[in-house]
Amino acid sequence: MATAVLAVQGAFAEHEAKLAELGETCVELRQAADLTQPFDRLVLPGGESTTQGKLLDELGMLEPLRERIAGGMPVLATCAGLILLASRLDAHDDKGTPRLGTMDVLVRRNAYGRQLGSFHTELELAGAGIVPATFIRAPFVMETGAGVQTLATCDGNVVAVRQGNQLGLAFHPELDDSPRIHELFLSL
Repeated sequence: MATAVLAVQGAFAEHEAKLAELGETCVELRQAADLTQPFDRLVLPGGESTTQGKLLDELGMLEPLRERIAGGMPVLATCAGLILLASRLDAHDDKGTPRLGTMDVLVRRNAYGRQLGSFHTELELAGAGIVPATFIRAPFVMETGAGVQTLATCDGNVVAVRQGNQLGLAFHPELDDSPRIHELFLSL
């Protein structure tokens, strides 16, 4: 089949390029009609989570994607994508913006500050080894629920999690050279 990449806003082209390097076919989701294309996995890219959530809702894609994810479809969510998957947001972040809410985590948006707080590091990620990690206005996970596995931390903060076939990362693996995280995703 193929991997669908949410292409309404954010760093979707970079994910598509990384997946193409691994031989994966990608389809873009820009409107509800695109959901009829054959795909068996999903990428939720970094970008602006509020905008992405509103567009998913307005374009009629929120509920169908929620159902597919809840049904076990593998999903890779990076930065804003992690926020879209979160069942809960920190109280000062939660403005009631639509999100998928399929991962049992509490997330803080912009946890590392504004754009000037962006940074690059390397992390030990369970299942992938040492990986480069680029954080841009990144969130982090404040709490995990039952069934959520912590895959990586940075400075004591949870920055990568897995629940079933859902991978949620606070950073942008599509911006670095390593294919390890996308390979992990494709192995689900």
